[in-house]
Amino acid sequence: MITKPQEADLLKNEIKIVSPEEAASCVKSGDRVFIQGAAMTPERLSEAMTARADELENVELIQIHTDGKAPYASEEYKKSFRTNSLFVGPNLRKPVANGNASYVPIFLSEIHLLFRRNILPLDVAFIHVSPPDEHGFCSLGVSVDITLPAIQTAKVVIAQVNPQVPRTHGDGIIHASCIDCAIMVDEPIFSAHARPLTAEDHKIGSYIAGLVEDGATLQMGIGAIPDAVLGELGNHKRLGIHTEMFSDGLIPLVEKGIVTGEDKVVKPNKIVSAFVVGSQKVYDFVHNNPMVDMKEAAYTNDTAIIRRNPKVTAINSAIEVDLTGQVCADSVGTRQFSGVGGQMDFIRGASLSEGGKPIIALHSVTNKGISKIVPHLKEGASVTTTRAHVHYIVTEYGVANLFGKNLRERAKALIEISHPDQRELLEKAAFERFGGLL
Repeated sequence: MITKPQEADLLKNEIKIVSPEEAASCVKSGDRVFIQGAAMTPERLSEAMTARADELENVELIQIHTDGKAPYASEEYKKSFRTNSLFVGPNLRKPVANGNASYVPIFLSEIHLLFRRNILPLDVAFIHVSPPDEHGFCSLGVSVDITLPAIQTAKVVIAQVNPQVPRTHGDGIIHASCIDCAIMVDEPIFSAHARPLTAEDHKIGSYIAGLVEDGATLQMGIGAIPDAVLGELGNHKRLGIHTEMFSDGLIPLVEKGIVTGEDKVVKPNKIVSAFVVGSQKVYDFVHNNPMVDMKEAAYTNDTAIIRRNPKVTAINSAIEVDLTGQVCADSVGTRQFSGVGGQMDFIRGASLSEGGKPIIALHSVTNKGISKIVPHLKEGASVTTTRAHVHYIVTEYGVANLFGKNLRERAKALIEISHPDQRELLEKAAFERFGGLL
């Protein structure tokens, strides 16, 4: 249990504790309300606010990916709440598609500017924190990302205080005096569990591990492919981590002394991240761990900072890639699936790093056998990463390095790592597009 016996007494002295209903009463019609995201989503505050739907009109909600439910985005509450999401997670895909919520395309590295430049001034911020320590300081736990600038600029800060929130080192430490009022909960934060890896995952992981050099600084996300890559790095040395997020797969590499961060230029010997999502195991790992330095996304995703580290190897995913190397990673045609996030921040940062390698990894086909390497992106699909930024594309059939290649050469390299059943159609499309044999 991440708590101390005296914390309840400290809480009474430092923070005004109210009922969920009283906390939610701070939200007024026409307000703009920020909701902390990922594993730190303050669900009890969101539920209390949603329960007041009949009393509210035109409340704008600002968030990135939140875990758990998003009741305020339901059709029945569209007159009371409208969500402007800076990233679209599973709980908002349907509301965005139905028009009950909207998506704001933006780099994760630039979201803080919306708050700090008063482009989206915040009236209220809903956050999720640990109880204060003996000095009166609470922790933002495993989601500092854009939460810190939201707290610094919002007129009113309302907290969900939870003794099961990990206390993390870095920038996510705020004094209790910054919190106007709070509700008390005692429950596990959101946890995510990895799915079993497929043979294709392992092949992709092996190919990417072959690109990772000793002393490299890694950026990776959550999911099967990042886990597969991490599982293949057992013989590497002196790896560092500077990423926007990480999960359970990193822990064994730290325990084995493979991830040390000793070659990093920025925050050597530290694991730098903006948020963490995973199981209780990773939350226990980051709790009170000085090796983990939680920073806001304006820092972790700053290209000028990323590029200073050696051999930055950025591993990101895609929904589809066309024959010229254009990457769509956030929509399926016109349907918004996720968001721009930090992909371009790290693709560019890795490109500019000495010895860096920006990598896009994807399965060659969908679960239904549809090729993810395509003649052209679907109508209405977004270009998350331009073809001029792309270097490495990896599937279970190999690695294509597109850097410096012309359009014909790119098409040839991508067809070679596509699914064998799709190659004839792709070759035909390439022939028609480029007017000759590849």
